[in-house]
Amino acid sequence: MTDKNTAKSDDKSESFDFEASLNELEKLVDALEGGDLTLEQSLKDFERGINLTRACQTALTEAQQKVQILLEKNGQSSLEDFDPNA
Repeated sequence: MTDKNTAKSDDKSESFDFEASLNELEKLVDALEGGDLTLEQSLKDFERGINLTRACQTALTEAQQKVQILLEKNGQSSLEDFDPNA
């Protein structure tokens, strides 16, 4: 059901597909919430979900750091909170 290489973040030669990982995570959550899985499959999917969550969090943290570096290079010293109503 899952592709073990989708969220492999420790291999820098292989690019990380955030959107595909997030999509897979959503499918895992739906399957787990459905309650139709065996205990073994539930545990396997839960573990996969944890790994995907960690990989996505790492990707988001790296992206935030890249944005911070770019802002600092442009003379802006800090990030501001995003206001979706602005």
